[in-house]
Amino acid sequence: MSFLLSGSCSGNLKEQLNLNVVIILLLAIAFLIVVQRNLLNLSDILHLENPDAGQSLPFESELSPELGLEPVSKGEEISVLITAAEERLGAVVAAMNSIYQNSKANVVFTIVTLNDTVDHLNVWLSKTRLKDVKYKIVIFKPELLSGKMSKESQMLQDAQPLTFARFYLPVYLPEAEKAIYLDDDVIVQGDIQELYETNLKPGHAAAFSDDCDSASVKGIIRGAGNQNNYLGFLDFKKDAIKQLGMRANTCSFNPGVIIANLTEWRNQNITLQLEHWIELNSREDLYSKTLAESSITPPLLIVFYKRHSAIDPMWHVRHLGTTGAGKRYSPQFVKAAKLLHWNGHYKPWGRTSSFSNVWDKWFIADPVGKFIPVRKSPGDH
Repeated sequence: MSFLLSGSCSGNLKEQLNLNVVIILLLAIAFLIVVQRNLLNLSDILHLENPDAGQSLPFESELSPELGLEPVSKGEEISVLITAAEERLGAVVAAMNSIYQNSKANVVFTIVTLNDTVDHLNVWLSKTRLKDVKYKIVIFKPELLSGKMSKESQMLQDAQPLTFARFYLPVYLPEAEKAIYLDDDVIVQGDIQELYETNLKPGHAAAFSDDCDSASVKGIIRGAGNQNNYLGFLDFKKDAIKQLGMRANTCSFNPGVIIANLTEWRNQNITLQLEHWIELNSREDLYSKTLAESSITPPLLIVFYKRHSAIDPMWHVRHLGTTGAGKRYSPQFVKAAKLLHWNGHYKPWGRTSSFSNVWDKWFIADPVGKFIPVRKSPGDH
């Protein structure tokens, strides 16, 4: 009996061992299945979080979506139009240099100038560090405005004909869908692509910086008082202005920096609208009597009333060319600004401008020696 019991126990033990082995194998298989599924799920999650993995991403694609930017495809041409008057050619070169050195984007400059400046400009660009800059030169034709202007405006046009080039952006940029216009008295400290990617609202042909924005000081123009609303530019006693229903206290904007949707510009015939108001002013004298220096801004204010988008204030810090700018702005604020504009009487290549040392950093000496900035005393603001 003892032998029989021993044999029976041995058989049961073997069966139990075999069962344990089977259970362990099944558990191992189940574990491997679970691990495989988890790895597949993780792969799917990563693909959803980064659908562009393995693809070539646009330059600066990490910009936050809340900035309202329209991503530019890598290599897309960014059109920048600037005018070049012979007596201010050093300003153009400094502005272009600041843009070129601060961006990796595919910037192409369109330089609008007069015949007598072309040779000088070509030498300056080809014989200096700007020799690799992409640019094309087009000649401004003053006859575009012939017969459309008042005597006062005609005098300004004769003295500064290129200032009206911004009205004709589609003429000078026929292939572009979007472009940036810049006055020559600017320095760009940020990446110009960020400015280019400013979001324009549907139906808007342009974006400007409003004169009431937080980064701007209200412009004081001699004889005009606070030049930061429509009343400072237009005569609201005239019927043609009254009939528009515009509010006189509406914030004006500065047209020294323009981001233009040229498709909308063409569709809305913006150039023809601007010419209409130039001609009407020549007959009815619609501009404010206190307007001290510009016949450019009033027609733009009319055409773009309540129909323009806004530029980030740090992308147009202005009034650096007015009296006391060195006291209004701290050096730290000027350093943080993306774009500086010396609008006003005092230019950074002159004797008494504030923060001319910032401009000096981007200026490239004229290889033929015609343009020589007037230097200030060190540290004089």
